[in-house]
Amino acid sequence: MPTSAAPSSPSPRDAENLTGFLGLAGPGSWEGRMAEIASRTRAATLTGRAAQERHALELTLQRLSAPGAMAGAGAPERELLALAQTAARLADTLPEEPRRRLCAQVLAGLTGEANLIPMFHLLRVAELHRAKGFEVRFTGLAEGTPHDLLISRGGAEAEVVCETLSAEEGRPLLRGDWCAFVDGINPDLQTWLAAHPGRYVLKMTLPDGLGGDSLDGPALQRRIMEMLRDRRRQDSNTAAVLKLDPLVLAGAQAAVPAQALRALFGPEAQLAVAQQGSGNMLVLAARAGQASDIARAVCRRMVSAAGRLGGERAGVLAMFLDDIGRQEWRGLRDRRDLEGAVRRFLTTPEARRVSAVTCASRMELFGMAPPDSVPEGELRFRNPARPHARETALLPALVSTP
Repeated sequence: MPTSAAPSSPSPRDAENLTGFLGLAGPGSWEGRMAEIASRTRAATLTGRAAQERHALELTLQRLSAPGAMAGAGAPERELLALAQTAARLADTLPEEPRRRLCAQVLAGLTGEANLIPMFHLLRVAELHRAKGFEVRFTGLAEGTPHDLLISRGGAEAEVVCETLSAEEGRPLLRGDWCAFVDGINPDLQTWLAAHPGRYVLKMTLPDGLGGDSLDGPALQRRIMEMLRDRRRQDSNTAAVLKLDPLVLAGAQAAVPAQALRALFGPEAQLAVAQQGSGNMLVLAARAGQASDIARAVCRRMVSAAGRLGGERAGVLAMFLDDIGRQEWRGLRDRRDLEGAVRRFLTTPEARRVSAVTCASRMELFGMAPPDSVPEGELRFRNPARPHARETALLPALVSTP
């Protein structure tokens, strides 16, 4: 995460600031949330691993809060720590009502399926603009404005809206449904695999995904087990096409099967492995009947986010794409899917208030190295239909066109 300077080594004051941030949600809220996350991630299931990934930020903060843990914090962890400190210090400067708004946002990130990513996205965007020489005000918190930040430089101002969405919004086959499906069928697959040693791959095409009216997880589980018990190689109808084949992994592929499977089936496929020892393996590989369109989902969210801009000042949409893996994120950039979708959005009437768009993911937030992350910390796009004259001084610092 590029900033004006790398965070300094942790100090005793850092622990105090982290404690202050964790306490913003109210007494006992953090401890209760961590107990809940621990219970969800304890099971060795796909659902448990997915919960661990989704709450990686909270788990990192919890680890840093342990006595002596900060001494061993790496650079990415210190970046997250610095953002938590920013929130704690901001809370100390806010009047009562804005402070309540800040605490409510933190508490919302510790409730249900939510997480703290939207809060840390807001804090990170503020720090990125400070690093470019902008004065940054949290007007959404301090004044209740529709936009989140007001940045200024050289007498000109720009409104910034920070928006977070899940990549699930663009997936026809949801990972949450897939994890629940695999966890439900895994015991039966283990039993079958013990009686039929070997390596297999079960390829599934699910035109309407899982959980819909035409096919739900339990129904598909029953179909698969009936197919395996009857020793049929194929089973198909309009809801699902199933095909069982031998799985061939040779040489280096066999040494790292997870990487080989991902390379074989691509970043959009949902994969799971039932395995016994080193020799027996049944791979489940599922695709929907249509390709994921995560880029279009980002643009759909930008339409509503643009409505939070006033239109009198320069306007920036700072988009954060959550629940996306490294390969998917790289694919969106390498194929220019996201760039093409954003540029098309910038030609629409809904984008008339938007001067620039930025896009980031966890790869940037967690400090991963390029090419997994964007070298400058975010993708940046300028709206060619703007700026007005009063924005000219701001835009070169706001965004450079790739």
